[in-house]
Order: sequence, then structure tokens, then C-alpha cells
Amino acid sequence: MIRRYVLATANPDKAIELGEILVATFGDGVALVPRPSEVPDVEETGATLEDNARLKAVALATATGEAVIADDTGLEVDALGGAPGVHSARFAGERATYADNVAKLLVELDGVVARERTARFTTVALACFPDGSEIVATGEVEGWIATEPRGEAGFGYDSVFVPDGGEGRTFAEMTAAEKHALSHRGRAFRALAQRLAVRGMPESPGRRS
Repeated sequence: MIRRYVLATANPDKAIELGEILVATFGDGVALVPRPSEVPDVEETGATLEDNARLKAVALATATGEAVIADDTGLEVDALGGAPGVHSARFAGERATYADNVAKLLVELDGVVARERTARFTTVALACFPDGSEIVATGEVEGWIATEPRGEAGFGYDSVFVPDGGEGRTFAEMTAAEKHALSHRGRAFRALAQRLAVRGMPESPGRRS
């Protein structure tokens, strides 16, 4: 049987990446449905990454009556006291672009020496089912922030985040497969996929336990 999930993310770059990771795990046994365009954006008011992932998952599950996969990701920079953290997507403002956020981050770290530019990416992945149950998984990768953007691939902070084990390359200098093998998102969604496989098929739309 095919596992069917609605993706809660409204970010097309993230949707592509999630699809690659989940299809690599489930193969032809998963059908990923894009977020319905008529469902309004969910305001991410949670205090934690898990809170925000849950807000998005529950909103989409309520709107669609289907199993939903959602996530939230944060970049924690030690020299900035853990910022931008839960505010990573809007570090430079509510309408900030990827470039805006990266530029602000580099300005904040101007003059900070390499050994003090340590950081980590964390992703919380959450599956929410029509019966109200959920499965949560977390992935994390340690690394550091480069002094300038490098590479053309990826999105978000990929051009300045150098993960441990990446041979000194930023995520943006890696192939998609190389990034998924190391990344916070890859780790979180592989863990989630393993737990989903143990759980079995999600409830069909409209069913309740």
C-alpha cells in the first residue's frame, strides 16, 4: 500500500528537499501531496521548533482530513547566544529573503574569529494523523559559519553553514545527496520515516480510531 501524506510547508525549496529525503527512504511506497493553495499560511507563534511544527501540522490535518508531515528548522549560533534559533526564517524581518538573512548573520558575526563561529542546525519533523496522534523526530548537525557565502546549491543559510564531516564545504557546495547524508533535515526525516514505518499506514481521510 502507498503511504499518502500532505506536506505542510509552503516553502517550495523545502518541499523539494523533503520529497527527495522521504522518497529515498520509502521509494515508490509514498505519495506526497503539496500543501493546498487554499489553506492560509499558519502563523508560527510557537516558542520552540516543535511548537511551530505542530501548529503547521495540526492546521493542515484539520483543513484536509489527511495525514500531514510538517517541520521547523532553526540555526543556533553560539556567538549570538543561540540566535537566530526559532526566528531563523525571519531573522532579517518578516519579509526577509534568504540573502537578507545571510547578510544580517554575517554582519552580526563580523570580527568574530573562526573558533568562535560554531553553530548547529536543528530540525524537528512531525507527522500528524486524522485521529489526532502524532510522531516526532529531531535531527541536528554541528558546524560553523563561514565568513562569506560559498556555493550555488541549496537555500536558506546553506551558503554559509559548514557542517562537521563536510570536508570544509558549505551545504551550498555539496550535491543534494551529500547534503542529505549530513544535514539536520536529512537526519530528522530519516528518523521520522523509520518511526512511520513501524507505526504502519496512516488513517485514511475521515477515519477515526
